[in-house]
Amino acid sequence: MKPVVWGVLGTARIGLNKVLPAMQRSPLIDLRGIASRTLSAAETAARRLGIPQVYGSYEALIADPQIEAIYNPLPNHLHVPLTLAAARAGKHVLCEKPIALSAGEAHALQDVAGRVRIAEAFMVRHHPQWQRVRELLHSGRIGIPRAVQAVFSYFNDNPADIRNQRDIGGGALYDIGCYAVVVARYVFEAEPVRAVALVDRDPQLHIDRITSGLLDFGPGRQLSFTVSTQCCPHQRVTVLGTRGCIEVPIPFNAPQGAISQIRIDDSVETLPEADQYQRMAEDFSRNVRGEQAPFWGLDDAICQMAVIDALWRSERSGTWEVVQVTA
Repeated sequence: MKPVVWGVLGTARIGLNKVLPAMQRSPLIDLRGIASRTLSAAETAARRLGIPQVYGSYEALIADPQIEAIYNPLPNHLHVPLTLAAARAGKHVLCEKPIALSAGEAHALQDVAGRVRIAEAFMVRHHPQWQRVRELLHSGRIGIPRAVQAVFSYFNDNPADIRNQRDIGGGALYDIGCYAVVVARYVFEAEPVRAVALVDRDPQLHIDRITSGLLDFGPGRQLSFTVSTQCCPHQRVTVLGTRGCIEVPIPFNAPQGAISQIRIDDSVETLPEADQYQRMAEDFSRNVRGEQAPFWGLDDAICQMAVIDALWRSERSGTWEVVQVTA
């Protein structure tokens, strides 16, 4: 397969530390350029990673005819505007999660989705540990899956951090609660019908610093989760079935390029080394070349945002809210 020529919008930490080095290790990817709001920032990042082309604006990269696909890890409020601009210029876009701040905002991307590929960058679904979980569920190893329990937390109360700025999409639910939601949707292979949330907001930052939620996936299927940006670092997912359970000890940011483990009842299964970020970018590149059908596209991302919308509505109403999926 001819490598796909990629460009990157911004110098986000997840890109510089995780995604871009992974892309550079792939024979399917030609990471050609990186853009920032200032040329000096782009040059610094390019020197660090050995990226040949730099751009002093996002618009300059989007306008480059050599760039075929774009990775968008910008702050959450810029996901839709820059993804839309790139798609209108004929670029395929892999956009960091959450793809938008609401399902309604994500719907704006449907106008261009027929011409290019657009996907939300949930690397967890490309990791072998979660693919193995689904295999075990399909085989009936733990019977019928009934409940998913998820916890994800870290501590960060720095007001300068974009994850703590409410107006641009900061807070626990957007940043890490989305992982609990996407994993449950992946496990049940279905969409929830209603949601209820309990939210505690930081009195100074006004972001949700701890959010718990319950999603109803229909008779006998539930997700319960707690996520926090101001608790000790911790993460875990348990899938409870009618005859057994599966536990994923590091479900969301498994060590990149390392082995992973899952627990099935009282036994432990070790999975081979894997780089989930490389696998994600390669799957998207194959999709761009027509070598592989898309696993998840824009419709999936809109469904994901519809769940988060329902949780926000529940915070305001204090009761169950219907998940309004209109993708």
